[in-house]
Amino acid sequence: MNRQHDRLKMMLVTALFAAIIGILAQVTIPLPLVPITGQTLAVGLAATILGSRYGTLSAFLYMLLGAVGLPVFASMSGGMGVIVGPTGGYIVSFIFSAFVIGYYLEKTSFTIPQAFIANIIGMFVNLAIGTVWLKYLAELSWTGAFASGFLPFIIGGIIKALLAAWVGIIVRQRLISAKLLKTSEKISA
Repeated sequence: MNRQHDRLKMMLVTALFAAIIGILAQVTIPLPLVPITGQTLAVGLAATILGSRYGTLSAFLYMLLGAVGLPVFASMSGGMGVIVGPTGGYIVSFIFSAFVIGYYLEKTSFTIPQAFIANIIGMFVNLAIGTVWLKYLAELSWTGAFASGFLPFIIGGIIKALLAAWVGIIVRQRLISAKLLKTSEKISA
């Protein structure tokens, strides 16, 4: 019974983080081709707090909710058209970014410095996948794709990585103290 309870609790927390990603996606700083949004901050928080398995599931659930048409993507958009469009690679990359962040932390330690490193790596995963996707779907040169889909987001990405690390580790520690999260995220399926 306790295992089922833990599993249900983690499923609910995963869904909550998918909703948080959708909410923070509406925090947008518009730029010409690709806007800066709170999505990456939320993905970093999910992975930092929940680890690789549930952080990845929350990013996947977020993408799935948007794919079926719920307006959870930036600017209250949704649908497969967004995912297969020029900026869709950034959304798809959230799944990989969340996994990398959580996996790195599980292999090192859930501390603010390690979480910052993990979130920086996750930022580069996000930007690399998104930029390659943007290059091909928007038919840009590599220079154009790099200049419009990668470079403008590095400073903001570093700031969001620091926030995700700092807030994520503090929230994770408090959730563990309150027995709402286990130190090991290996809750069996």
